[in-house]
Formats: sequence, structure tokens, C-alpha cells
Amino acid sequence: MNHVERFRALMDFKPVDRLPMIEWADYWDKTIDRWHAEGLPADLKDRFDIRAYFGLDPYRQYWIRPKHWEAPNPAHYGAGLIANEADYEAIHKYLYRKDVFNYDLVRRCAEPHQRNELVVWLTIEGFFWYPRTLFGIERHLYAFYDRPALMHRMNEELVEFHLWVVDEMCKICKPDFVTFAEDMSYNHGPMLSKDCFDEFMAPYYRRITPVLREQGIVSIVDSDGDVTKVVPWFEEVGVDGVLPLERQAGVDLADIRTRHPRFRFIGHFDKMVMKHGEEAMGAEFERLLPVMRQGGFIPSVDHQTPPDVCLEHYRVYLGLLREYCQRAAKERTP
Repeated sequence: MNHVERFRALMDFKPVDRLPMIEWADYWDKTIDRWHAEGLPADLKDRFDIRAYFGLDPYRQYWIRPKHWEAPNPAHYGAGLIANEADYEAIHKYLYRKDVFNYDLVRRCAEPHQRNELVVWLTIEGFFWYPRTLFGIERHLYAFYDRPALMHRMNEELVEFHLWVVDEMCKICKPDFVTFAEDMSYNHGPMLSKDCFDEFMAPYYRRITPVLREQGIVSIVDSDGDVTKVVPWFEEVGVDGVLPLERQAGVDLADIRTRHPRFRFIGHFDKMVMKHGEEAMGAEFERLLPVMRQGGFIPSVDHQTPPDVCLEHYRVYLGLLREYCQRAAKERTP
């Protein structure tokens, strides 16, 4: 099977020759620095080149942001740009601009995608994530109560922008999957209530997920932390899956899959075991294997590979990844 056929079949719970082999998150710069000191060729710095060097499948991500690169930046991480409607109006000229769409970059992926040599992945910003980037962390959480009209305006304009992006992308190179950047959970669960989700996020997901489904594009929410409680919320609004299912946050994929048998997943390999060597990593793959056999799940590090993982151990991880991806396909269960 080629890369596109394999991804689509797996996400449709159909037989595959092996599971896809991917590293969905960017490598940490400190991890790459370590590997360079341990023998990774010094000229390998680009994430796509590094993945190709390691023999991982070619997946190309395009993150199209609603905030223009000329927009002012927050004073520090977690700080915001606005506090009220007047502030939003003041920066509106930097938002939802059509020139953030890099047509040349997208065109360059069209030909290899048409040859099924490249899986194309579009990332857009979710309806929790995006208002937070403008309000900042603390003001955003208050805004559900203090600025509801502005929150709805932001997400209404955001979904219109996203629908335009998807339409433009599909004219040139239809992505195989879309991720919504959300990060709306922490290690004790979601940072908002189901009522807030239903009021401020669900209506906008219900606008875009049918469009993606019509186009045959798999939709996946990207949220760190414990996503156990929010999986049914997203399933209700037409989302197809979630990543990265962080083990340290207490996520139990086998339990989630039992209750949501047609939901798709990427990630869930506990990055914290990688430094302990082959035996620990093999035990982790054994934990994942029952769900790997079922389809609809691409195993991958449950966030960035940390810098405490030496190059030798990462190569062992890759060997085990290939072994278990082949084994899971061979031992497929309905």
C-alpha cells in the first residue's frame, strides 16, 4: 500500500499492510541538539528531513493561522492582546486575512499527494484555543461569563475563515486530515464545563465538521492533558478523533475505545518510558497492541520526544515501532 491508501484505510477501520509510522509532533530543539552530538548528521535540522532520515512516513503539516504574522505579539506566554470589544476592533485588521494562505507552498505538495507519496495534514485553530490567544489565559476563562457576545463574534468569524481555508485548500490539494488546535484539557480534565462547550464551541464545530466529512477529510482535535471527558463532547459535534492522549495525564486509550469504538486516535505511546531502553519500550507497545489491532489508531509518541532520550534509544524505539505496526496489521481484529 502507498502512504495515502494506508492512512485512509486505517482511519476507515479497514485492513492495512502495516500501520503508519509517524512522529506527529515536532522534535524538541534540545533533543535534536543531543542527537547531533551523538551522531545525527549535523546538516539535518529540518523536521521533515529528520523524519525522512529515520525512515518515518512522509506526512506534511500546514498550519494556517487566522492571526497575521504582522500582528503584535503578547508580552509573554499566556498574556493576551485584548481585554474588550474595542481592543478586538483595534487588532481586527490583522485577523482573518487571506494573504496568510501560502498558495505556492500548498501547490508544492499537490503533485506528490496526487501520486499518493505524501499524506497532507491541515491544522486550524479551535474555538477554545483561538480566543485564548487573543484574550490571554486568565482573561479568556473570565470571558465566557464577562464577554459572551465577543466570544461568539470571534468564533463566528473564525469558522467563516476556516471554511474559506478548507475550500481553498481543497481546490489545490485536499488534505487527508485536519487537526483543530485546542489544548483545552490539563491533567485533571477539561478547563471548561460541558455547558460552556455547548454554548461557545459546539455550534461552530457543527458548522465545519459536516463540510470536512463531505470532502472525506478526517477531523481530529489536538488537546493535551486528560481528554477522557471531552471525547463524547467532540463525538457529538461530528469530530472523528483526538490526539495525543497523554499517558502521564492518566489517559487510558483501551477504556476510551471500549466506550467509543469508532473514534480515531493518534499518539498515546508514553514518552517517559523511552529513556529506559528496549524492555520498557517493548512493554509499552504491548500495552498499545490490542487497540492497534482494531484499526483507527496510529501509535506515536504522546508528545514531543524529550531530550532525555538518547539517539540509540530512539533508534530502538523506531525498530519496535515498525515491528509492532506490522504485527498489529497481521493480527488485525474486527
